Amino acid sequence: MHRRILAPGVLAAASLLLAIPASAASHSPGAPGIGDPYYPDYGNGGYNVSHYDLRLQYQPATDELSGTATILARTTEDLSSFDLDFLLDVSEVRVNGTTAGFATSGQHELVVTPKTPLAKGTPITVVVRYSGVPSTKSAYGFTTWHRTPDGAVAADEPEAAWWWFPSNDHPLDKATYDVSVAVPDGTQVISNGLLQSTSSKLGWTRWNWRQNKPQATYLATLAVGRFDITTSTSEGGVPVVNAYSKDLGDNDGAARASVERTGELVDWLSGYFGPYPFSSAGGYVPNTTTGYALETQTRVYYSPKQFANGSNTSVVVHELAHQWYGDDVSLKGWKDIWLNEGFARYAQWLWSEHEGEGTTQELADYVYASHPADDAFWTVKPGDPGPDDQFDIAVYDRGALAVQALRNAVGDDAFFAILKGWPKEHAYGNASVSDFEEYAEKVSGKSLSALFDAWLFQPSKPVAPAAKALGAVAQPKSWKKIEATNDVH
Repeated sequence: MHRRILAPGVLAAASLLLAIPASAASHSPGAPGIGDPYYPDYGNGGYNVSHYDLRLQYQPATDELSGTATILARTTEDLSSFDLDFLLDVSEVRVNGTTAGFATSGQHELVVTPKTPLAKGTPITVVVRYSGVPSTKSAYGFTTWHRTPDGAVAADEPEAAWWWFPSNDHPLDKATYDVSVAVPDGTQVISNGLLQSTSSKLGWTRWNWRQNKPQATYLATLAVGRFDITTSTSEGGVPVVNAYSKDLGDNDGAARASVERTGELVDWLSGYFGPYPFSSAGGYVPNTTTGYALETQTRVYYSPKQFANGSNTSVVVHELAHQWYGDDVSLKGWKDIWLNEGFARYAQWLWSEHEGEGTTQELADYVYASHPADDAFWTVKPGDPGPDDQFDIAVYDRGALAVQALRNAVGDDAFFAILKGWPKEHAYGNASVSDFEEYAEKVSGKSLSALFDAWLFQPSKPVAPAAKALGAVAQPKSWKKIEATNDVH
């Protein structure tokens, strides 16, 4: 159960409720979670967001963040109150122009009580004024706000938004974004989409970014620091914006040698997945100590550690593949993580084949042979791994094995039609593993339930005629590069 903590704002909201007419008696609080069994308190019930407008100011020296979030949404039920996922300190909330009551609840909930209950289908504009020091906030014993020597970064999965903007924090509720952040002159701001403008006044520069396609909250990113920003356009016409912290040290060259190939790799992936779905592509490499990379929409987050051993285009391929598989088509529930990670890993296998460093089948054979039947690797079910194993290596490697098994079962013509058609079928929406199985069966004309069950849902090693476990299997040349990306998302 979600235990609520009464605060002064709640008492004020309760007094407002006393004046509600009897006709509003059917209105009830929105659920404090969207209904995901992996993360019961993530997201919220009762409304859908269409747009976030974030107008913020950030001081890198002190990690102070302040500003106003304006959230455009529509109710999906009769509401007496609703929740937002948020951790910073709120000074005012308004709903449709009128002051609303608010209180904190649980680990990361902001409960908003409008002066007048909201009927189902009502458009709402929620304005939240807030401030705080994100690095001092934690929930469930962790933080996803990463301080850097010259600023900070918000990038993590499955949650990152709570530390910098109030939201309905679940991939099911995607929205467009305007992110406007003022920082001291000489400091840059990186976010999703395209930079619309900058303006300077009294020692502060405001950066205005726009993401004009639906985006899950965990894919929204913010980076503040001193960056070298590069811009280009791919041969296919996709604008590319990359950024590198000016203090990356010895990792700088390898980072640029990898990330500056983004345009080339976007065009290459388009041959498999269809037209690039967003207004821009790119990535950024801040001076953080984290070890992972993340598919933050249009502006991939890379840790410098990804390039500690030299350039690695394989990690760039992985994160760019997510722009189709994970960002354009997002999962319905976190149990559907295979749709993100299995296909992003398989894209690395395709790149290996393209580079002449091992075919997808050779990689499949190697992975299959590397894990004996009693290996715990086979007990993780990529189709529903559970929250503790959501990012287990089996979701990636066994997940890619499942993709190769599908290819072998349906043949290349149907397989590549599925690979390219899937992002178009569910463009800018959400889908589940079962949705994918249904789509693959429709395109291929074959029954695939036994195949999906064996490779994604059974806690045992499948019998695989296509993956020959004939004793030792040679390690493909690309394997070390792929293995080096095991910590990415």
